[in-house]
Amino acid sequence: MSFEEYKGVYVFAQQVDHEITGVSFELIGKGKELAADLGTDVTAILIGSGVRDLADELAAYGADKVIVIDDPAAEIYTTEVYAHAVYSVIQKYKPEIVLYGATAIGRDLAPRVSARVHTGLTADCTKLEIDPETKNLRMTRPAFGGNIMATIVCPDFRPQMATVRPGVMQKIEKIEGAKANVEEYNPGFEKNNKYVEVLEVIKKVNETVDIQDAKILVSGGRGVGSPENFKLLYDLADAIGGTVSSSRACVDAGWVEKSLQVGQTGKTVRPHVYFAIGISGAIQHLAGMEESDIIIAINKDETAPIFNVADYGIVGDLNKVVPELTKMIKAMKA
Repeated sequence: MSFEEYKGVYVFAQQVDHEITGVSFELIGKGKELAADLGTDVTAILIGSGVRDLADELAAYGADKVIVIDDPAAEIYTTEVYAHAVYSVIQKYKPEIVLYGATAIGRDLAPRVSARVHTGLTADCTKLEIDPETKNLRMTRPAFGGNIMATIVCPDFRPQMATVRPGVMQKIEKIEGAKANVEEYNPGFEKNNKYVEVLEVIKKVNETVDIQDAKILVSGGRGVGSPENFKLLYDLADAIGGTVSSSRACVDAGWVEKSLQVGQTGKTVRPHVYFAIGISGAIQHLAGMEESDIIIAINKDETAPIFNVADYGIVGDLNKVVPELTKMIKAMKA
C-alpha cells in the first residue's frame, strides 16, 4: 500500500488559558528527531481563540510550521469542536504522523480523531522511533501492568497516531527570537447534536509545584508508614529546595493527593535528583522516574529492586536516616 501523499510529523499543541502545555514542546522535540529520519519537517496544530500570538513560542521549540485554527468556538476545549478541527487538518494536509500529549485533553481527543480518520492509535507511549527499513513509526508502551514493553506499528493506515506521557520526551534548547511560519486555517464550525454547552469552568487552586517541573523530588512509598511520617519528607524537601512526591501506594492509602503520584499510572518525572524513600522499586514506579539524573534510595530492605537503578543507596531505617540527612543539609547551608 502506498502512502506517498502523506508527509510530515504533526503535533497537537495543547493550550489552556492561553498557555501551551509543556508536553507539546516535548513532542515537537521528539518530532524533530522523527522528521529527520523521514526527511520531512514538524508542524504544530494550534487551536483556540485569540491564540495566534503563541505560534512563535512553538517555533522557538522547533516547529517548522504552525497551523493556527483561531475561532471563538474553540475558546474552551470541547470534544466535538477540537475533534472536527484536527480531523479537518488531517484531511486537508495528510500528515504521516500525528502526536498528542497523554493529558486529560489529549486522551479525550486522540481516540475521537483516530475513529473518524479510521486509523490506529497507540496510547501512553514511552518511546517512538522510525523503523530504518519500513519507515513505519515504532511506538513502544508498557503492557500487562508494566511487566513487558510492547512495540506497536500501524503499517496499513495513515496517519500513524500516538499519545505520549508528559515528561517522557525532551524538548530542545529554546531558540530565542524564533519566528513561526504560520498558516491560518479554519474548517468552519457548525453546531450539531454532538456539541455540548460549557456552563461554567471552575478552576482548582493548586498551591504546590507540579512534580514534573521540579528539579529535586523527595518521593515516599509504602515504607514511610503513615501520612504523619510524610512530615519527614517535607522537612527534607524544604531543607534541600525540593518537592515532595510519592508512589501509588501512598495515593491509594489516602496519604497524599493523586497529583503527587509518580509511576505508570501517575506522572513521569525527570528531575536532577530523585530521593526514593521507603519505595521498593516496582516496575510500575520505575517507569515514571528511572530517567532521573541522580537517584538516591533509602530503604531498610537491602534486596529492594530500587537499589538496582539507584546511583546512591542507603540501607537503614528512614525514620533515623531522613532526619539526620535533613540536619546535615541544614548545617551545610548555615
